[in-house]
Amino acid sequence: MMLKEKATEKFTEKDAMHGCALADRMLFRQILPEEADQAVEMETICFPPNEACSEEMMRERIAKVPDQFLVAVDQTTGKLAAFLCGIATMDTVFRDDFFKDTSLHDPKGDTVMLLGLNVLPAYRMQGLAREVMGRYLEKEREKGRKRVNLTCLEGKIAMYEKMGFQNLGISGSTWGDEQWYDMCYTFSE
Repeated sequence: MMLKEKATEKFTEKDAMHGCALADRMLFRQILPEEADQAVEMETICFPPNEACSEEMMRERIAKVPDQFLVAVDQTTGKLAAFLCGIATMDTVFRDDFFKDTSLHDPKGDTVMLLGLNVLPAYRMQGLAREVMGRYLEKEREKGRKRVNLTCLEGKIAMYEKMGFQNLGISGSTWGDEQWYDMCYTFSE
């Protein structure tokens, strides 16, 4: 594969070549404290109020677990175009508490619970979400994680399945009074 950052064979050569074009335009790295305002604003753009992370919680995540963020910075503007964040845990089942309580983060955890994939509208439909996810998965695989879990609405299941996630069915999560589906990406041994 052309990109070392691809997590497994689940990402194809075509994905890797598409990612190269993105890599030319984007800088992928951990979030910086001074980017908190951008992350907060992006969350309000990407999620409806009942689903969005609060400003206070987003700032806390950035302050306490910045290494669990991966941002895509548009090198032309120097602004965030996308980001993904999560927390590590020994739990294997997604709970709504993960959205609200960063003290649940365990750096030694073998599972990452993804809390949000954000892509600004101007950057959608260009493969950026897939690229950010692929790089995030590779980063977590290198840390020795066993799996990455997330919840999504029914309309996003196919997108995450294309990224290699398995649909585990209806989630116990009731975040934002929505019906969510549990999705899991398991790393090959």
